[in-house]
Amino acid sequence: MRVLISAGPTREHIDEVRFITNASSGKMGYACAAVAVEAGHDVTLVSGPVAVEPPAGCEVVRVVSVGDLKAALEERFEECDGLIMAAAVGDFTVDGGPRRGKIPRSAGPLELRLVPTPDILAGLGRRRRPDQVLVAFAVEARRDEAKARREMLAKGCDYVVVNAPAAMSAEASEACILSREGTVLRWARRPKVELARRIISLLGPR
Repeated sequence: MRVLISAGPTREHIDEVRFITNASSGKMGYACAAVAVEAGHDVTLVSGPVAVEPPAGCEVVRVVSVGDLKAALEERFEECDGLIMAAAVGDFTVDGGPRRGKIPRSAGPLELRLVPTPDILAGLGRRRRPDQVLVAFAVEARRDEAKARREMLAKGCDYVVVNAPAAMSAEASEACILSREGTVLRWARRPKVELARRIISLLGPR
């Protein structure tokens, strides 16, 4: 199968040296890429800025902003058989875009107006073919499975991996996997490589 995997954080710049980001390390998406390559899939990894070495045997596309990620995924989505949306996509960007240069401290106090970024996965879900498999991720502090499943269905996905905020940058994730019909994998704390194997198995044979 041709598998498209997103990983890592995005950055939305305030000026040329400062940006808004999140705590994603990319480890979950990179683990999925490694397992998918091991399983014999043709893998493209679209990665935000991380300090993790990509696995050998996959194509790596580097991105920074939500706009970069959106463009990279949209360009490659039609050709993939499965999409694993493990990237921690920023929900907000700076209204009007980044300012030129570096804003001096003396210019403070500084007020920023943040506006929502586009929902990349929802847009791709509207374009999906019936034979494509889409796996979403959701960070839920209260294990809100009902909310995660509603969002999964609204975005046209087949599965959602629900994990806790503590999974960010960690080597293990407390997570479960939901499908349209029910629970595929129950809540437990697992190494990310083990969770990745469960996720890749959802794609079926290569």
